[in-house]
Amino acid sequence: MTILRVLESCLYVDDLAAAEAFYHDVLGLPVYVRVPGRHVFFRCGPGMFLVFNPQRTAIAAGDVPTHGAHGPGHVAFAIDQVSLPAWREHLHAHGIPIEAEIAWPAGGHSFYFRDPAGNSVELATPQIWAYDA
Repeated sequence: MTILRVLESCLYVDDLAAAEAFYHDVLGLPVYVRVPGRHVFFRCGPGMFLVFNPQRTAIAAGDVPTHGAHGPGHVAFAIDQVSLPAWREHLHAHGIPIEAEIAWPAGGHSFYFRDPAGNSVELATPQIWAYDA
């Protein structure tokens, strides 16, 4: 038995509309499905990125157990090395300050910034984990 990959990752926010605007309009993730007041799901390459309202996921939804978190979380999205300058300019053009820009020991680079809910978002080249891609 082997775990193949991360299938979905999620963050929790109080303002789903602001999160949807940020992740769709700024970062370009296509909306897969939304349930007003509860969640917005985005397609992210071969996986899914889920954004939940933590008050609503504390209530059972059918067979899905309750879950959730409060306070800022973290997510990292993979980007191509050649797109680093374009992403830096894109974030700047949207008034999003980069908190840190790191060249990692294994190779690769990443930018850290915040979404409207205060979650730590990272754009990183896969080389930070010594992947070839």
